[in-house]
Amino acid sequence: MARMHVDELAIDEPLVRRLVAEQFPEWANLQLARVEPAGTDNAIFRLGDMLAVRLPRIDGPPQPGGREQTWLPRLAPYLPLETHVPVAQGTPGAGYPWYWDVYTWVDGSSVGMDAIDAVQAAGDLAGLVAALQRIDPSGAPPGRGVPLAARDTAVRGWLETLGDDPALTEEWESALAVSPWEGPPVWHHGDLDVRNWLVRSGRIAAVIDWSCMGVGDPAVDVMVAWKLHSPEARAAFRDALPTDDATWRRARGWALSQAIGALAYYTPESNAVLYGEAESWLEQVLLDRE
Repeated sequence: MARMHVDELAIDEPLVRRLVAEQFPEWANLQLARVEPAGTDNAIFRLGDMLAVRLPRIDGPPQPGGREQTWLPRLAPYLPLETHVPVAQGTPGAGYPWYWDVYTWVDGSSVGMDAIDAVQAAGDLAGLVAALQRIDPSGAPPGRGVPLAARDTAVRGWLETLGDDPALTEEWESALAVSPWEGPPVWHHGDLDVRNWLVRSGRIAAVIDWSCMGVGDPAVDVMVAWKLHSPEARAAFRDALPTDDATWRRARGWALSQAIGALAYYTPESNAVLYGEAESWLEQVLLDRE
């Protein structure tokens, strides 16, 4: 398979074994196995029965800490779906340049939308988003939920890469014209794509990868309504999480921008799953054309 990123690090089992043995010798004899499918930014390995190791392949942190280390243990007890929580943090070493993390292992499978009931998934995800929005945001870091205008330069570049389709440009400009979020910042996950759901018995049981978590515009999580592959599931999501019209329209703009970005960056060869997902997001967004 083609590389997803031209500058990504190759991370294999021997490297991870060296890092674990050097820094956490108490776990050195545990079984280690790569987890597939691979994430877009991280390599993940199961360590024994209870742990998971996550190592960035690009743009890893040069400093210790991080929002997941600090905040995820505080949020997890209030969430209706399971998630991993940090156990330890590794340091650069053995030829690896960044800090890396050890989390609790959460059972579940990463599956496509065709393997689950999208309407049921809509209700489960709406419940998660609602729970996040109820958590006190005091002292929380800004997350991915920035104003759409902050994405304009990047989106214009992606549109150019895709050939400056006038229809897509018009849709993006329509999203930019929507009034920004004027309420207090709220907690959000920031990356509720299907690849971050873990499924058990045909139902979402857990949501992982909270690296985009923080507070800001709730539209960044509401956009998952367009990632459920059907208008019926989208309607079910809004029924389960009543959303004002401006936030709903900004969420549609978020879904549009992510679809454009993924289609401009990835190819069917470098990331067939995400490329196909982005095609579906764009199709769903355009179905709602005003």
